[in-house]
Amino acid sequence: MVSAIRFNQFGNPEVLNLEALSEQSPGQGEVWLEQEAVGVNFLDVTQRKGAVPIPLPSGLGLEGAGRVAAVGAGVSNVRTGDRVAYATGPIGSYASARLYPAERLVKIPDSLSFEDAAAVMFKGITAQYLLKATYPVGPGTTIVLYGVAGGLGEIMVPWAKHLGATVIGVVSKQASVEKALASGCNEVLVFDAASLASQVARITDGKMVDVVYDPIGRVSFQASLDSLRPRGLMVSFGASSGAPSAVELSTLNAKGSLFLTRPSLAAHTASASEYQERAQDVLAAIGAGIIKPSVRASYSLADAALAHADLESGRSSGAIILKP
Repeated sequence: MVSAIRFNQFGNPEVLNLEALSEQSPGQGEVWLEQEAVGVNFLDVTQRKGAVPIPLPSGLGLEGAGRVAAVGAGVSNVRTGDRVAYATGPIGSYASARLYPAERLVKIPDSLSFEDAAAVMFKGITAQYLLKATYPVGPGTTIVLYGVAGGLGEIMVPWAKHLGATVIGVVSKQASVEKALASGCNEVLVFDAASLASQVARITDGKMVDVVYDPIGRVSFQASLDSLRPRGLMVSFGASSGAPSAVELSTLNAKGSLFLTRPSLAAHTASASEYQERAQDVLAAIGAGIIKPSVRASYSLADAALAHADLESGRSSGAIILKP
């Protein structure tokens, strides 16, 4: 039997239930994957709560790692026994085993553990497209990045630094400052909406920054806009505090012809070829020691609700995984 997390209504972590399901045979282009580790991401929380609606009843999760146990017709890119990981839909990674499209599997080297692969793939691909596609970060780029003490921040900071950027990190509490500095940030600010822009101005001698990466949303949006140089780019890619208010186009003009974008992982991995290219870049960055996977907390699959509760409350920060 297969163990899987399912839920029938949106709500608090307690809506997540462990259920027993039957094994399935892979169809055309599919594999049956026996999972060793499952990644937990904040997107999972927003889907569970209904902030990002999905059809119910449903499974949960978009990231995992394990071994191919069986392949369906037409599958040629992987074989039974291959070590693989993935970081996109279809939803349902919170399970001990599952069906999954073969073309979305990424072969992982023996040097990368299943646990590290499950912790890094989703966040790694996100970091890759944000730093290389959304805005081409390079020598001389100055960025503001929120959440530098979290799982995505732990990947983006060293990667941005490797690309030549100056990183101004933003954290939610003083206790995270030392950790953020250790990750490589040039400066770290404790978030205060009223003073953030003035602090950025002080650090940059009034030049402000080229790009702001803001996954917070409503409470930080205005401060982020005010931290940009003329023709700077505001990247709003999350909404942990709620969706930002609507923006008048004239506001972007008045603040210096600013650019505004709302990117998504799905749009940057829509084709299998683009997805594989970004995933291989992540694996190359790991192999070169540019980024280092780090599992901050591990829970049993049965304790998925506890993992969500700890993530939302801040009791667990950094990469979180579930073990089937």
